Amino acid sequence: MLVLGGTGSIGAAVVEVLLLREHQVLALARSASAAALLQAGGARALAGDMRDPGGWIADVDGVDAVVLAAAAFEADAAAVERALPEALLFRLGSAAGRKTFVYTGGCWLYGATSDEVATEDSPLQPPAARTWSVDHLQRVLGATDVRGIVIHPAMVYERDGGVFASFRDDIASTGRVRIVGHEGARWQLVHRCDIGMLYALALEHAAPANSYNGSGIESVAIGVIARAMARRAGVDLPPLIRPADEAAAEPGEWARGYALDQRMSGDKARRDLGWRPVHTDPVADVCGCRDRAPQGPSVSTT
Repeated sequence: MLVLGGTGSIGAAVVEVLLLREHQVLALARSASAAALLQAGGARALAGDMRDPGGWIADVDGVDAVVLAAAAFEADAAAVERALPEALLFRLGSAAGRKTFVYTGGCWLYGATSDEVATEDSPLQPPAARTWSVDHLQRVLGATDVRGIVIHPAMVYERDGGVFASFRDDIASTGRVRIVGHEGARWQLVHRCDIGMLYALALEHAAPANSYNGSGIESVAIGVIARAMARRAGVDLPPLIRPADEAAAEPGEWARGYALDQRMSGDKARRDLGWRPVHTDPVADVCGCRDRAPQGPSVSTT
């Protein structure tokens, strides 16, 4: 199978789990260093760029499944991510036999759920910067000549990486963790190893036209994680709060998603696919200690 985004936070985990489960894995590599990294892990590298599928898409004919775990965040992200699924659906649908296409959506597409727990049946209310993703995943789920599957990963983390990498970097550079929005905003989380397993199980067992929420932890107030990481580093200061407008001014409008207050259930994947997340205590994962709700005031940067 072909994995697009095989050196990213999600894609690398998918590649690792698929190899452990003895699948043959081909992964797109935009650079020589990415190719070397993939090959060192046991995958085959396919030279190419997601922005120019014409240069490598013929290789799709030689695989039985494609996992799209790559994403663009630049100003032309909508155009790039529109062209790629279209090209893949056409190529896969034209092949002999029914091939599989796994498309990566995202938890932010549910919008701010507050106290409601998002399930696969919940309405999609994406931030303005990602509305085009809904059309793409609907095309995948509605395809009749392809086994289309959609996975909505929660916020992917590991001890010092994934969505928590910015907290680590903030502490190293300024001595404080920065949070977008407020400390009480709830994030749903999934460890990188657990999300890799979900993709593998979906590839192996999911029925076509199904979507799955990759949520290993339904919700946790992000201030709890931020303060735990600060304490681990010996910092006894509350997080700095950044307004969403300020956060969006740097990488782009998509960064407003960090301020969303969300809860998301992964029960369907547990029930249908036998998914059993191993990592269910993010505080223990990031610092080896348990935490309590944030105490004391936060400090705003404005």
